[in-house]
Amino acid sequence: MSIRPAIGGENEMKAKIHVTLKQGVLDPQGKAVENALSALGFGGVSGVRQGKYIELELGETDPEKAQSQVEEMCRKLLANTVIEDYAIDIAEG
Repeated sequence: MSIRPAIGGENEMKAKIHVTLKQGVLDPQGKAVENALSALGFGGVSGVRQGKYIELELGETDPEKAQSQVEEMCRKLLANTVIEDYAIDIAEG
């Protein structure tokens, strides 16, 4: 998990969240993509991991508060923290 806060500002915040399966967790979608790439002639591709990308526009202007809100959203809903990791990028929107 990594968090990169924006530096101050008067504008509302935008959060970009990447959710991926933790290392060691079976990724059947990633394996299917890997196999399909191989079948299409893209040899040498391995270790494909698939995840999800989420963007949120926040009505918050304080980067620290925005970061805290998004962290809570990830823990409570956006990521299954038992099997998934997430990275949050907060910036002025």
